[in-house]
Amino acid sequence: MEVVIVEDRCAGADLVADAICRLAMKGSCVLGLATGSTPEAVYDELARRAFTGRLDTSGIKAFLLDEYTGLPADHEASFTEVIRRQVVERLGLGPEAVLGPNGLASDLESEAKRYDASIAASGGVDLQLLGIGSDGHIGFNEPGSSLGSRTRIKTLNPATVSDNSRFFEGVESRVPKHVLTQGIGTILEARHLILMAWGKAKAHAVAACVEGPITSMVPASALQLHPHTTVVVDEAAAQHLRLSDLYRATYAAKPSWQRI
Repeated sequence: MEVVIVEDRCAGADLVADAICRLAMKGSCVLGLATGSTPEAVYDELARRAFTGRLDTSGIKAFLLDEYTGLPADHEASFTEVIRRQVVERLGLGPEAVLGPNGLASDLESEAKRYDASIAASGGVDLQLLGIGSDGHIGFNEPGSSLGSRTRIKTLNPATVSDNSRFFEGVESRVPKHVLTQGIGTILEARHLILMAWGKAKAHAVAACVEGPITSMVPASALQLHPHTTVVVDEAAAQHLRLSDLYRATYAAKPSWQRI
């Protein structure tokens, strides 16, 4: 696990966008897209690069990390719609280039299995973007989730419902109580994982993920098992890392050809 401590989220977004641009230069790449406030700076930077011709988007395909159940795809708070606004439109991608689980499927268990199979059939995800919850969750894999879990239905805990009510005009009763989410086992099959965190509110979770034991109580700690995980954090999110000086020195000493 490589830890890169940057000055702020803009510097982090630039670094992550560089990694995506290098992948896109190969002619085709499959991205894993997360929603929430954490990756927004990355999507902004990718949009700037696409607009100025620095990013060739013609070979990009993507899969969503999760989706609410029971929401139409065009609902303003559905993750399909969020990604359409933040990524698809701004990068000029075709609607068929980005796929997500169908939260309106009549058989959600079958849909979860179908979605896992569709990711595998694409050749798998080259680079998966991830945020981290203050309790250490990734996707909607809350504490206690199986570290070998696959895409499946999850019930949102009350704290998550409360947090996400801001996307539903602050009304908790409007927040769907269930989601389809990639499981931790599914996430770990991506070839490169990039977890980002900004701000002091994520500092304890970042420390537990990177330096704590691997445990289902901190689902993100499973990323320690992956052969190519990069954790990109700003100074505030890095404040509880015991080995922060080592991480800085290691990254500063990397040869110029070795990127994240």
